[in-house]
Amino acid sequence: MAEMTTKERFTRTFMHQETDRVPMLAQPWASTRERWRKEGMPEDVDFQEYFGLDKTVGVGGDISPRYEEKVLEETDDYVIQTTPWGVTAKGWKHASSTPHWMERTIVDRASWEEAKARMVMSPERVDWERLENNYGDWRRKGFWIQGHLFFGFDVTHAQLVGTERFLMWMAEDPELVMDIMNTQLDCGLQLLDMIWERGYEFDSIFWNDDMGYRNGLFFSVGMYRRMLKPIQQRAVDWAHNKGIFAHLHSCGNINKLLPELVDIGLDALNPLEVKAGMDPVHLKKTYGKQLVLHGGINAMLWKDIDRTEAEIRKLLPTLKEGGGYIFQEDHSVPDNVSLKDFQRIMELTKELGTF
Repeated sequence: MAEMTTKERFTRTFMHQETDRVPMLAQPWASTRERWRKEGMPEDVDFQEYFGLDKTVGVGGDISPRYEEKVLEETDDYVIQTTPWGVTAKGWKHASSTPHWMERTIVDRASWEEAKARMVMSPERVDWERLENNYGDWRRKGFWIQGHLFFGFDVTHAQLVGTERFLMWMAEDPELVMDIMNTQLDCGLQLLDMIWERGYEFDSIFWNDDMGYRNGLFFSVGMYRRMLKPIQQRAVDWAHNKGIFAHLHSCGNINKLLPELVDIGLDALNPLEVKAGMDPVHLKKTYGKQLVLHGGINAMLWKDIDRTEAEIRKLLPTLKEGGGYIFQEDHSVPDNVSLKDFQRIMELTKELGTF
């Protein structure tokens, strides 16, 4: 089969058809990319270009309440700053980690209503210059363009109100929880509609919503059905009405939600986190005709090239069968993976992933 562009490859994959090879993506930590540059990857070359990976790009806009952003403290190792969501966060400069969330502005219904009043969507919340300067090139080069959304459990508990507080609200004030998530989605879709109507069409929507951790879900299936499922259904329906696909990233053990996600018509699921109990072969056999499976290659093994190679040889022939699979690590590429070993992993994947 002739070599395809990423758009051609992804389109056939989302239609559960075979391609020239499986699509290949990766998400290395910033510290991993630093290591690779020290080991020979050129400074001025994007890692996707360097390894011959598929090209995806996201479009969207700023739905935040636009609280003031300012740096409160900065050292050689970290920076403490406020975010547009009114959160004070500490981030590390030379280590890859989630931020340390320190203080919150949205802490109750009244402060949410104040934030919500600031979330008035307008065209200036979209970076039109970026789209004007790059969109034509993305299309000519066959990129897969994603409309990015910001809504749901994960972004709210982590980046807005705090985990314990949000879980308590789910139990005690579900109407507040649904209002927050519906507002986030409404705002995101308003901006994506603006982008689409100006001629910058995209191929799928994509959003992050980690609903599980290592041992299971953060909340019950019943809570999911009541509070989150109808909102995700709206996002999927919006995409399908545009003739495009819906793609969700949800870390953790979310096995109990798979029937629910199939029920709302979700098209693709990432990252299939093996260390949390997601079995990609089982998922392929059970849901492979309904869901595009994206990920499922255990990143915990990647520091050992022999174990990684054995894992890929075991899994990839099954996962690629009949199409509908996107190769990627099951979370992100840690900085214990050398440039040489990552090159070997990519070479092996191209070899075994060819149809």
